[in-house]
Amino acid sequence: MKHRIIIVIFTFVATTSAKAQFTHVGEFGFTMGAVNYFGDLNHNGDLTHPGPTVGGYYLKQFNEYLGMRVSAHYAHVGYSDAYSDNVYQQEQNLSFKTSIWEVAVHGDFNFFKFVPGDPKHSFTPFITIGIGAFYFNPYTDLDGRKVYLQPLGTEGQNVSYKGYDGKVRKPYSLVAACFPIGMGVKYNLSNGVNFSFQIIQRLTTTDYLDDVSTTYVGASNFPPGSDAEKLQDRSNGQIFKAGDQRGWSKQKDQYVIAEIGLSFNLSSSYQCPRGD
Repeated sequence: MKHRIIIVIFTFVATTSAKAQFTHVGEFGFTMGAVNYFGDLNHNGDLTHPGPTVGGYYLKQFNEYLGMRVSAHYAHVGYSDAYSDNVYQQEQNLSFKTSIWEVAVHGDFNFFKFVPGDPKHSFTPFITIGIGAFYFNPYTDLDGRKVYLQPLGTEGQNVSYKGYDGKVRKPYSLVAACFPIGMGVKYNLSNGVNFSFQIIQRLTTTDYLDDVSTTYVGASNFPPGSDAEKLQDRSNGQIFKAGDQRGWSKQKDQYVIAEIGLSFNLSSSYQCPRGD
């Protein structure tokens, strides 16, 4: 009798182990791709001048559908009025470049059940939405030199200039909030590795990613011959006068990242697969 009980227990354990699979509790991954800026210099949605981006993230998976991740990205963006077909922008001749250092927290929702190691549930589209912060510092090239724009106050921020709205313009912060929102697809290559592709738009709280937002203040507000005077109006002969449109302050700047990624699954234990 004892021998039969032992055989039954052994058979149960062996059968359970044969059917077991790991519990997917999360993953960490790395991404790379392209970033595109949208703002006062690129208000028509041009996609022909993207910059590079790399990133990394940790994802905590709550179940087969819901997860939360923390991500970090480095990106480099830039644009120039020279790319535009608009004569006004070509004459304006403004340009900028900046690096972006971003951290964010996202909530992810899988449309399909996603279970690494299960061929029936190895693929899913997903959507993501989050909140984050990023650091930027726009600069441009002047006479072969790299010149950072924020310290110059090109729109009168350093001279207490009052705009058309009657408000004194103050220097803008180099740190701003962003709100990532986008979608992607994920495919499980093996028990341990996933491949992904995603496109995520970043809405931001700054209109100065490109150092352009409101109106011209006129060369007379800057020391003659200074970098600030030269860069506040880069047109041939500095033709713009105080009050002329330089940017459009009613819409904040944005950037979008399209990237591919590889992630590595984390598991805490083994369990019997649930029925479908």
